Amino acid sequence: MILIIKLPSELGKLKNLNNLGLSNNQLSDPIPSSFGNLRNLQGLFLSDNNLTTEGIPSSICNLTSLVRLDLAGNNLKGEIPQCLGSISGLLVLMMSDNNLSGEIPLSICSLTSLRHLVLARNNLMGEIPQCIGNMSGHLWNLDMQHNYLSGTLRLTFKNGCALQLFNLNGNELEGRIPQSLANCTDLLVLNPSFPTWLGTLQRLVDLRLRSNNNLNGEIPSTVCSLENLLILDLSRNNLKGAIPQCLGDNLLNDTFPMWLGTTRATSVSLRSNKLHGPIRTSRFIKNLFPKLQIIDLASNAYTGELPVNLFQNLEAMKRVNQTRTESSNIGDGYYQDPVTLVTKGLKLEVVSILSLYTAVDFSSNRFEGHIPGIMGYLIALRVLNLSHNELQGHIPPSLENLPLVESLDLSSNHLVGRIPEQLTSLTFLQFLNLSHNQLQGCIPTGRQFATFENNLYTGKDGLC
Repeated sequence: MILIIKLPSELGKLKNLNNLGLSNNQLSDPIPSSFGNLRNLQGLFLSDNNLTTEGIPSSICNLTSLVRLDLAGNNLKGEIPQCLGSISGLLVLMMSDNNLSGEIPLSICSLTSLRHLVLARNNLMGEIPQCIGNMSGHLWNLDMQHNYLSGTLRLTFKNGCALQLFNLNGNELEGRIPQSLANCTDLLVLNPSFPTWLGTLQRLVDLRLRSNNNLNGEIPSTVCSLENLLILDLSRNNLKGAIPQCLGDNLLNDTFPMWLGTTRATSVSLRSNKLHGPIRTSRFIKNLFPKLQIIDLASNAYTGELPVNLFQNLEAMKRVNQTRTESSNIGDGYYQDPVTLVTKGLKLEVVSILSLYTAVDFSSNRFEGHIPGIMGYLIALRVLNLSHNELQGHIPPSLENLPLVESLDLSSNHLVGRIPEQLTSLTFLQFLNLSHNQLQGCIPTGRQFATFENNLYTGKDGLC
């Protein structure tokens, strides 16, 4: 149930209160200064409301027993109070998704017990305080993504660094990531720019270097040492050249990272780079990409036929029970898995994508030949996009075996023949685009096809 009330100042009279949880309501107006009277309070949870104020009230700093402070997802403005550094026992400080401005106060470095510091998606500016590097012995989660932080990263990470998540994506930082980050051997999630010593982070499971990083040149071979890697996202950069060949006989091609097939990767996104050439696999190599649920190679320059042997190995896409509905987030709900997909004709960034979707996107390349019938074995697929290639031949009737597919885009190819009547059995299908091919015959009718607009078949004079 959602409450729509103002935050009552009378709560400040409950002086013996240990925890106050009012998250996920529609509370409005400023945080009452009377909350400063709650000297025994250990947990204050006000996230995901509509609290507004010009600055977080300094009375919050009177809560010297506070262990967890969560103000994320509001409309808080102004600067982060310097006096927060006096709450010496604070373990969790969550202020993401507000409109906080100004610089990060140096007093934050006085929080010697802090485990989670999450200031993401605000309007913070200036340099990251150098003293935050001194917190790396006890800080687990440092998330300052999508602010206006600038300058060089002058942090020194200690031996025995405890960091597990380090995210500075979407800022205006310059220079290199400090090599001392290699001391953070427990790091699970890294989202800055490409350090050459990356291979020392043996526990890394999530590496995202997409979007604002503007990486160029080749991918360093050190990435091949990341045996526990689950997610590799290098999309929307300027990468070119050969992808590292570092797993000996398992590597059969220098343009597609076939070595990732020997890892537990669940998502591989190489969208919008300058990768090229055919994708060659061997029928003698088995168990490639056994857990892969998303493969996105869109907007590159791949050529040749679609890789049949690769599709044969995608075991996680052959089992419907792989498309779970529960979250697969890392670490107490503080981290989510956004992935950009083109689905139902729209480019979307979907959260918790690994739990909800199974997708193949090979669009906007130069693949040729026929669509392999084996695509029909990938019964867990939600999204299949092969548009804007040079594919020929017929639409395989085996696609009727994709019971969960919601988005099917085969547009802008050279497909011929009839639209298979069997596709009308795809009851989950919400988006279909077959336009700009050379299809002929009558468009099937009934079921889902009755819901599609005619422009999804345009550019084909032979259809009736």
